[in-house]
Amino acid sequence: MKIVVCVKYVPDASGERGFADDRTTDREEVDGLLSELDEYAVEQALRIAEAAGDSEVIALTMGPDDAEDAVRRALQMGADRGVHVSDDDLHGTDVMGTSKVLAKAIEHIGYDLVLCGMSSTDGGMGVLPALLAERLGVPQVTLLSEVAVADGVVTGRRDGDAATEELSASLPAVVSVTDQSGEARYPSFKSIMAAKKKPVEELDLDDLGLDGDEFGLDGAWTAVDDVTARPPRQAGKVVTDEGEGGVQLADFLASQKFV
Repeated sequence: MKIVVCVKYVPDASGERGFADDRTTDREEVDGLLSELDEYAVEQALRIAEAAGDSEVIALTMGPDDAEDAVRRALQMGADRGVHVSDDDLHGTDVMGTSKVLAKAIEHIGYDLVLCGMSSTDGGMGVLPALLAERLGVPQVTLLSEVAVADGVVTGRRDGDAATEELSASLPAVVSVTDQSGEARYPSFKSIMAAKKKPVEELDLDDLGLDGDEFGLDGAWTAVDDVTARPPRQAGKVVTDEGEGGVQLADFLASQKFV
């Protein structure tokens, strides 16, 4: 079985994230890493491959040169090889364009199952798996907290606020998993060293038969019109307790309509 897991290189959420002059995500001023939510997808891909035997896990990403780090992390976790789609014309591409590029790359690779995280930690749209399934013309089974594959069928559990659903679909299919699906493994030193020898295929838009005019900021269906920096944090009010501290605190909370 051939499993393609989509991974994304995102700015570190613990850093000071912001926008560049063209109102795209500023990736120069903050360190990047594999999206934490995609680690769960990599973990489930590896578990499915281990259970099935005779399987291959391919980590696929789209992004600038540094995005290869996300693929390398997946290889360290245990993926067999990687594919990195990179092209200058892709700068500023939105989720609609991204889904078209990734779908073409998945068709180029060949697949039985596509696995994604529930969302990215930068854009946070959560619609890519559905878009991929539509472009590939295959079933989608999304937001699973449990997933398994047997006899050409993927099954899983989706937990909602009011109910739990048991879902299934025939392969090939697109699946997304939540952060409740199982903790991602931490790469060992041996697996980190082994990952350096695993191949990463580099593709551009020409390799996928795509026209660069469809992508980037000019080809995007969505745009950021304006951004406002978060205001600096102001100093708090210090209440000196001389027997009336509780009253002062209550008055402050009432004045701010917290109580």
